[in-house]
Formats: sequence, structure tokens, C-alpha cells
Amino acid sequence: MAKVLESATFTLGNGKQAKIPIGQFINNEFVESASGKRMDVYNPATGKVIGQVSEADAEDVDLAVKAARAAYEKNNRQWGFMMHAQRGAMLNKLADIIEANQEELAAIEATDTGKLYRDAYSKDIAGVVATLRYFAGFADKITGKTYNVIPGLHAYSKYEPIGVCGQIIPWNFPAAMFSWKIGPALATGNAIVIKSAETTPLSALKMCEYIREAGFPPGIVNLITGRGPTAGQAIADHMDVDKIAFTGSGPIGRKIMETSAKTNLKRVTLELGGKSPNIIFDDAKSAKDAAEWAFFGIQMNMGQVCTAGSRILVQEGIAEEFTKEFVKLMEGVKVGDPFDDNTTQGPLNSSMHFDRVYGWVQTGCKEGAGTPVCGKDMREQLGGGYYISPTVFTNLKQDSQILSNEVFGPVVSIQTFKTEADAIAEANRTTYGLASAVFSSNHERLLRMNEAIRAGTVWNNVYNFAHFGVPFGGFKQSGIGRENSEAALYNYLETKSVISNMGYVRSPMANL
Repeated sequence: MAKVLESATFTLGNGKQAKIPIGQFINNEFVESASGKRMDVYNPATGKVIGQVSEADAEDVDLAVKAARAAYEKNNRQWGFMMHAQRGAMLNKLADIIEANQEELAAIEATDTGKLYRDAYSKDIAGVVATLRYFAGFADKITGKTYNVIPGLHAYSKYEPIGVCGQIIPWNFPAAMFSWKIGPALATGNAIVIKSAETTPLSALKMCEYIREAGFPPGIVNLITGRGPTAGQAIADHMDVDKIAFTGSGPIGRKIMETSAKTNLKRVTLELGGKSPNIIFDDAKSAKDAAEWAFFGIQMNMGQVCTAGSRILVQEGIAEEFTKEFVKLMEGVKVGDPFDDNTTQGPLNSSMHFDRVYGWVQTGCKEGAGTPVCGKDMREQLGGGYYISPTVFTNLKQDSQILSNEVFGPVVSIQTFKTEADAIAEANRTTYGLASAVFSSNHERLLRMNEAIRAGTVWNNVYNFAHFGVPFGGFKQSGIGRENSEAALYNYLETKSVISNMGYVRSPMANL
């Protein structure tokens, strides 16, 4: 039996200390990995190690999957088929516990990710609570249909949980994505093996402590803390995982689909990248209003958002005024400590990600015809954290790499267009189709644009508002399936049809 690990004390970015579990969460215990290896956890605001957690490999994934399978099958699949209202009650209790610990969990999230503490508290963790309560309400409301289409036969359909679900979440919104994944999966009666991102394991570990406290049966939720190429790949490879849900990059999403085809044809849902267009027409409410929304569209979470409005398309009549307003906002960004109330942009999440984003900034600044704001490396200036200032590109060439590649940082381009048709063509030019926005006071134009843009979300006169009650996902190479809302439930359900002879349909052998 694996060794149970005690929680460790982590010093958070606000100077307070928090006791956080560090082991693999399997069968409601935090245990040592089979290899005994550990991973360093860094504070992005300082670039320094603040502790270690257990590092999982394939053997640990196998143990977690076996625990999930045993829990799912126990007592004739009691969890999936008999405890509908109880499942909802447990999800609501989990939400209550998280809400009671919202301040500490938000501080853990801000320390681990580098996001602003005020956002972690009021948006991320508050959103976790609301998401869990939303899906708790569906637990006892998933019903089938009756079909009176064949005389003499009674036919009906019913929904059943898929079984053991592997889930892999990203580092940019670890707490929020944890709730987006487990909420619908648990409400529909599945068992889970979820892997946190290697750079941001802390909030998921803490929430697993709350899961045990909320009374979830052992093995229903299992958390793996490990690296993508080892632990993540092991989940995708496992022959007893029935479904996998992944949020992350396009190349890894492709690899997961390939692995599913080569193994047991796991059900696959993917939420991948984006290069989202934000289209500003000259009949927008005002250049200032559009600039403020565009600023939020790229600066939310330091641009580390798959829906980031990183391609601003502005109609020529308003372009000069809009650019002036937007550049002024970007130049006014205060980069610094995520726990400082005056800070408007914290650090990037990791050293590796900093190198990637700054590499794009340097490339773009060299090739850009106009760069009113070029991002600066602020690591040394701000004490070693992964800090970079914002970048605004203008007049980039059409074949510029910045216009087609996801940077995932506070880096944005501004392009101009003449006609509505030009805007549509440019908006749809990339291989992505996750999100988009249109700013206009012309209602008919908004309707036309909403139809023409190939993206899973089109915002009108607003940007970067996702809600647990509204479907979220991508067109084209931005993903498969939808998260949030009732739509997310069906990612975790199988439809079974039952056809019964009521005594009126004779055997096909009766006339022989």
C-alpha cells in the first residue's frame, strides 16, 4: 500500500502560510507516487521554489484508474445509477466548503499561477462555487424520452454515465477548469481521474481535500499531479479509461485523438487554442468604449486566455482614434506583484512560458512595420518574477507569424479594414475558431456578422465573458465538443435505447 503523505506548509504571495496536500489523491488518500519523485512548485512572481509535490508516472495513473473503476462498479454501479440526488447534495456541499475557504484558496491560486489576487477571489474561485452549484442542480434531472413510433412496441431512451473519465486541465485557470471538468462528470455519475498542470497543482490538491470532506466515496475523484508526456500520456493510453477531456494546446489535442484511435476509441472532447478576432466597426458606441473592451479582451489574465482578443480589426474610419485610446491604456498598465491592489498585470506563469512569449515579442518587433508599444523584459527590474510589459503591433504584414500563431500573453495586433466583407474574410482566415467579438451599434450588422464568423462564441459589444450556463467551445481546430451549460452533461453520457414487445408483435417465425 502506498505511503500516505502529510500536507506541507507553503508560504503564499501575501505572506500567509497554507497547509496543502502534496500526494497523489487516490481512493480519498494523498499518497506517495510509486517512484517517490517530487516536482518543484514555483511562485511566478518571484521565480523561486515554494515547495514540492509528488510526481506521478504511468504506474500511479494505473492505480488511480483502478480505484475509479472499482468505485464506479461497486454495488452494481451504485454511484452512477442510484445516487442522483445524493450526487447533487455532495456537489453543493463541496461548493459550500470552497466558499467558506474562498480567501485562502484564492491566495493559493494567485500564488501558483501569478494571476491577480482580486481576480482569483472575485472571479475564479467565486466561479468555481457557482459552477459546482449549477451542475449539482442537474444531478437528478437527467431524463430520457419515450418513443411511440412502432405499433405494438414500447420504446424509450435513457442516459447512462460513460464510466471512468480522464480529464487533463491547463495552468492558466486551474481552479476554474477543475470545476468545469468535474462538475458535469460527477453530476452525471462518472468516476474521474484528473491531472493538474505540472506548474499549477496546488488549488486542485486543496480542492481534493475538500472533496474528501464533502463525503464523496473513495475512488470517485482521483487527482494525478505529474507531467504531460508521462502522466498525461498514460491517461490517454489507458485501456480502462472510457472518455478523455482535455484543455490545452492543439498539438497535444491531436496526439490525444490519435492515441484514442490507437487504443480503445475513448470518447474525446477537446478545448484547444484560439487567435480570436475583435472587430471594431466605425459605428461602434465610441472609440473609447471599444478600446476599453479591447483592453480587457487582451489583458485579462495577462493575455493567458484561449479566447484572448489578440487580433483587433478596426474599420478605417475609427482606426486612428481607437488606436490612440487603446495604446494609452496599454501604456498605462502597471506590471507587478499580483497581491498589490495597484497592479493591473502580474507575471506570466512560468520561465518556459516567459521565454516563449518574449520570443514572439522580439520576432514581431523586428518584423513589424509599426510597433507603438514593444514589450520589455521586466524580470530583473521586478525581483526575478516572470514579468513582461504589454506589446501592441500595428501595420504588420499579412504573412506575419504574429497574426496566425497563438502567443498566449499580453501581445496584440491592430489591423484596419474597409468593408464588412473584408472584416469577415480576415476574421475567418486562421485555422482557429474559438471566440470573436463585434462592436457596432447597427443591429442588422451584428446579426450578419454573428452568422458569418466561424467561431464557437461571438460577443457583441462586450468581450471575454464566459459563463457556466452558456455553452463554450470551438469551431475548426479550436476543439471538439462543448463545456458549460446543459450541453456539457452530454459529453459524459451514453444514450441507451430500450425497445419492448408489448405482446402485440408476433415472432418472425410465427408464419413459418
